[in-house]
Amino acid sequence: MSAAEQFSMLLGSIAARLEGVPLDDDMAAFLNAEYPPESEEFQELAALCAEGERDGWLMSREAGGIKFGRAIKPGAAAGSFSVDVVRMKDVAGPHHIHTNGEIGAVMPIQGEPRFDDFAPGWYVYPPGSDHHPTVSGGDAYVLYLLPEGAIEFTGK
Repeated sequence: MSAAEQFSMLLGSIAARLEGVPLDDDMAAFLNAEYPPESEEFQELAALCAEGERDGWLMSREAGGIKFGRAIKPGAAAGSFSVDVVRMKDVAGPHHIHTNGEIGAVMPIQGEPRFDDFAPGWYVYPPGSDHHPTVSGGDAYVLYLLPEGAIEFTGK
């Protein structure tokens, strides 16, 4: 099985547990308890992100010092979620609104990166939330699931 297939299967198994669950602090607590940064699944995700970047099937685009790409479209391996992966190092990204919310995983590469002040692990933004995604303190992969793939870039 290829690394891309392993990535899709792993994300599919995680996403299946999230279908229909409200995007809130309880979901973040669940993810951090079930798939903490030291867990086999979380470590495998980080390794697959690195392999995907190296081999070119993840994060194939770059702008403003951010590597990015959509790995899974909604309706595919991750159910109703899309899956995107970005690599950010001490940079703020473009402002956007999480129309239906966002579920993310912060995976450190170098230093002690924080994503919007979240330590490595899982975070959840509720529907209608917005931000300039920012990584500070190092280099990180940020993997995020978007219900129905919904995101609105504002240009702010």
